[in-house]
Amino acid sequence: MQSSEILPHLFRNEYTKIVSVLCKHIGFENIEIAEEIASETFLTATETWGIKGNPEHPTAWLYAVAKNKAKNYLQRNSIFQTKILPELTKTQTESIEPEIDLSPENIYDSQLRMIFAICHPSVSSEAQVGLSLRILCGFGIEEIADAFLTNKETINKRLFRAKERLREEKIAIELPAPEEIEDRLDSVLSTIYLLFNEGYYSISQNKPLRKDLCIEAIRLCSMLVENQITNKPQVYALLALMCFHTSRFEARQDENGEQILYQDQDTNLWNYDLIRKGEIFLNKAASGTKLTKYHLEAGIAYWHTQKEDTKEKWENILQLYNRLLQLQYSPIAALNRTYALSKANGKKEAILEAEKLDLKENHFYFALLGELYIDIDRSKSEGYFRKALSLAKTSQAKISIQKKIDQFSK
Repeated sequence: MQSSEILPHLFRNEYTKIVSVLCKHIGFENIEIAEEIASETFLTATETWGIKGNPEHPTAWLYAVAKNKAKNYLQRNSIFQTKILPELTKTQTESIEPEIDLSPENIYDSQLRMIFAICHPSVSSEAQVGLSLRILCGFGIEEIADAFLTNKETINKRLFRAKERLREEKIAIELPAPEEIEDRLDSVLSTIYLLFNEGYYSISQNKPLRKDLCIEAIRLCSMLVENQITNKPQVYALLALMCFHTSRFEARQDENGEQILYQDQDTNLWNYDLIRKGEIFLNKAASGTKLTKYHLEAGIAYWHTQKEDTKEKWENILQLYNRLLQLQYSPIAALNRTYALSKANGKKEAILEAEKLDLKENHFYFALLGELYIDIDRSKSEGYFRKALSLAKTSQAKISIQKKIDQFSK
C-alpha cells in the first residue's frame, strides 16, 4: 500500500490519539501545540515515506516521531520550564527528560479524559460535536463543514470559540469525581447521540462521511462501556440504539442515494452481527432503576430489526413511543409514533392523531399524511405529497416524493 493510501487512514486513527496524550501531558490550554506536533508528525511521514517507502511498522514510526517532536518542543519551550519541570523535579532526582507515554493504556485513558473535557457543560452542544469530530475522531475541517452543511471559516471560528471557552474555564483533562459522574455523563452521551444523528439523519450527500460519523460515535460510546466508572446502563442503551440503527444503514438508500422507506428495505442488506451486538448491549442496559430516552429508543430500534410485520411488533413499538413522549416530548417522536399507531390500530385512528400534530413546516409530516390517505382518499393523498414536495430540502427527498406523486397518474 502506497503512503498516499495508508496515511489518510492512519491520520483518522492516530492523530486523535497523539493529540489526546499530548493534551493530557501539557493541558488543554496548549491544545494548539498538541495539534501542531501531531500535524508535523504526519507531514514528516508524508515527506519521508514518499521517498523511502512505508516503514515496517507505520504506527510505531509515527509514535516515535511524535515523541521526539514533543520532547524537542517541550525542552526548548517555556512550557517545559514553567509547567512540567517543577512537577518532574518533585518526583524525580535523576532524569528530567519529559516522557511522552503512547502506550495503548495511556492512549485509552487520555482519550477517555478528553471526552469529558470536550463535553463540559460550559460549551454549547453544537461546539461539543464539532470538537469531538476534530479532536476525538480526526475529521478535517472540510469534512466537519460538510457534515454541518456550512463552510470552513464558520467551523474554524466555532472551534476557536469553544477552545477559548475551555481555556477560560480552566477545564482539566480528567475523569469527573465519582459523585459528578452521572451528571457529566449525561452531557457526554448527549454529544455522542448528536454526533450519531448527524451521520444517520444528515442531509449531506456524502454517504461515506455519514457512515463514518456513525462508526465514530459507536467507537466513543464503546470506550465508555469499557471503563468501570462510566459503563452505566444508559451508556449500554445508547450503544445498543446505535448498533440497531447502523445495522440497517446500507438498506436505507439505493445506489442513487434515494431514501428507501422502512417497509421497502431489503432485509438481506441488514447487518445481523450488529443486531446481535445491539441485543447484548440492550440486555446489559436493563440493570439499574434509571429509565432514559436511550433505553426507550433502543427498544424501538430493536423492534425495527425484527423482520416479521406482526401486530405484536407494532404494539410494542407504539407503547415504547408512548413512554418516550411522556419522558421527553418531541414533535418528531410524536410523528414517528403516528406511523406505529397506523400499523397497530389502523390508518383512520392514525390520521386523527397525525392531524392534531399540525407540523406545517415539516415535509415528513405531509409525506406521512399522504401515505395514510393513499387507500382512503387518493385526492387528499396526492395533495399532501405535493405539499411535502414543496417543503423537501434535499434532492433525494424530492425524487422519492415525486415518485409517489407519479403513481397517481398511472
